[in-house]
Amino acid sequence: MPLGRADVDLTDQDSLRARLTSVRPDVVINCAAYNFVDKAETEPLAAFAVNTWAVRGLAMICRDFDSTLVQFSSDYVFGLAADENPLTENDPPGPVSVYGLSKLAGEFQVRSICPKHFVIRTCGLYGISGSGGKGSNFVETMLRLAAQGIPLQVVNDQRCTPSFTADVATATTRLIETTDYGLYHLTNGSDCSWFEVAAEIFRLTGTTANLTPITSAEFAAPARRPAYSVLSNEKLRLAGVTPPRDWKEALAEYLQLRAKK
Repeated sequence: MPLGRADVDLTDQDSLRARLTSVRPDVVINCAAYNFVDKAETEPLAAFAVNTWAVRGLAMICRDFDSTLVQFSSDYVFGLAADENPLTENDPPGPVSVYGLSKLAGEFQVRSICPKHFVIRTCGLYGISGSGGKGSNFVETMLRLAAQGIPLQVVNDQRCTPSFTADVATATTRLIETTDYGLYHLTNGSDCSWFEVAAEIFRLTGTTANLTPITSAEFAAPARRPAYSVLSNEKLRLAGVTPPRDWKEALAEYLQLRAKK
């Protein structure tokens, strides 16, 4: 039973408890988040209200109902890693932004309160249904700006693994079928920079674009991003769930589906 913000406000704990009491769910999947990474630097209270304190309340409700809580988190809980080896669930987190800190705090709330939980860290989500309040995703933004003839400067020194929501949803569904509760990393395979993603988008679509690689320092975003946040899917495999395919394969299918809309 999907519930949007029009149905219930995650930050309104009384309303949320009343609504879930009427449903009595076996599993609650929380896809809500404050995901405006740069705005969070000047709106920390708003970021923590949704990503931490609302999640705490939801975890308490799920504990009381003996429900399984699936909480999506982010690769942005990392950022201080010095080496470049895929990060595991045992690697110490170290967020470098308010957004990342708020998501990490939300993880701790779930893991300490709700016994039956899956905390799933993922990365750079894009999907056919859009990207929540942002109204778009990286793929759509690149194609829109290229179509307008706008020169594109994209960072080439942040390595991660952008992930197709359809693949994340499929693997999440399989994980929920197990009772191997805990913290998991779940992304598409391999890794890349955002510049490499943009180049692949234009190659696959035959789009001519004025694309230039730049550094994170040159881009000068208000919030710092992890220089390396490639997540290892090995624990997912050990739980009996086949990790998602390579990011290039996923991107190609997304673009094919998009073209059919």
